[in-house]
Amino acid sequence: MTDDRPAAGHGGATNDDDARLKAIAALVGLRGGVGVEYVSELLAEVTPDRFTVPAEADAAEIGLSVLQQVSEPLNALVNGFILAFEVVADAYDETDPETSTEEILQALALRIASGAD
Repeated sequence: MTDDRPAAGHGGATNDDDARLKAIAALVGLRGGVGVEYVSELLAEVTPDRFTVPAEADAAEIGLSVLQQVSEPLNALVNGFILAFEVVADAYDETDPETSTEEILQALALRIASGAD
């Protein structure tokens, strides 16, 4: 008999899935009123605290290696925020609101561009 369950602590989620889930959890937490510090700690769990670099690498190779190791989880985190936004925006737009998601985003962009925020 084989055991097809994921290893303990992994729950079947990939590292990318874990980062996307943390992004969604951060949004839920912020909307639910948890402290910003908690959300920051949650998001910090996505970034590596140690890096592997080639022993004989020059500064450029070390920098590239660290950048790649940081960018992968951050890309997954951003993808989680985008996924969450798309789901919420679609649900909002299905209610036939007076102001569409696109109009809200355009107004926000104009407000930021004008220096109001």
